Amino acid sequence: MKKILLGATAAAVVAAGTFGVVSANAAAPAAAPAAVTADADHGDTTTSTHLTIEAATKAARATLDAAEKENQRVSVAVVDRNGNTIVTLRGDGAGPQSYESAERKAFTAVSWNAPTSVLAGRLANAPTLKDIPGTLFLAGGAPVTAKGAPIAGIGVAGAPSGDLDEKFAQAGVASLAK
Repeated sequence: MKKILLGATAAAVVAAGTFGVVSANAAAPAAAPAAVTADADHGDTTTSTHLTIEAATKAARATLDAAEKENQRVSVAVVDRNGNTIVTLRGDGAGPQSYESAERKAFTAVSWNAPTSVLAGRLANAPTLKDIPGTLFLAGGAPVTAKGAPIAGIGVAGAPSGDLDEKFAQAGVASLAK
């Protein structure tokens, strides 16, 4: 009987010790893996130019000012190289459709690095271009370039003609050169 009692006690001590070790290990955080670094000196990276929020706001404001001087109620959108909206201004009295249309014109202009009036003319030869999501092939979008590459797009919508929309978008582009 002593042997059984002694064996049971020993087993209980071993089990308690094992449980304590497992509990202690479970509470300890795992060691962090070593940091992996890349050597950027081998031409594996590129540098791109982007408009700052200040520059995008300046361009949008200049665009809206040009439209207001001609008593036009428009919305203006400035998007980055990837088509993401940086800033949008909806002028007083601009129609509800103008907001989204301005964003889509800006996206279209930067995507093809061309004014949307030029791109609208290409639909005759490639009518399925208009099926690309997020695009709008109506005059009123102008690309912003740096060193010949598109870095942003300005879109305007709401004037009675696309020619006016595009004229105002070009005023925004021109403001960035000042």
